[in-house]
Amino acid sequence: MGLITKDDGWRFPDELWEKREPLLPSGKPHRFGSHNPRVNNRDAMNAILYVLRTVAQWNSLNGTGICHCSSAYRRFRQWTKARVFEAFWRDGLLAYDTLIGIDWAWCSAEGAMTKSPLGGKKNRPQPYRQKQERCQTEPANRRAGCSVMHRR
Repeated sequence: MGLITKDDGWRFPDELWEKREPLLPSGKPHRFGSHNPRVNNRDAMNAILYVLRTVAQWNSLNGTGICHCSSAYRRFRQWTKARVFEAFWRDGLLAYDTLIGIDWAWCSAEGAMTKSPLGGKKNRPQPYRQKQERCQTEPANRRAGCSVMHRR
């Protein structure tokens, strides 16, 4: 059907999938009853990881044959809302910590130590009015807004 016909080394291994599959929420039955069968969770996860790994568009999944783009995107939204990826991250981090150990002394929160370059002056005086006066500054396009002739 698609371009990807064999395992490319980036799909979930069997032993890892057996540990992660219980974290996935169960799918709801279709509201109208009979329809096309639900896409396999493993195929949907492989499709999501393909999009995240390659930074491809969701619609490009249709050419790969892994999963249809709308099914993968719908499952991505459901699993994001159910915090599945956070659970994957947490379990992976804890497993790494038990195997190798994390040196928490090197961890830091992201933050800026300087003011932003376009942030303006610190503690600048506030204007007395809410709006600026009309025609106070020259517009970039002199024909738009107030013209020089109009102010005289």
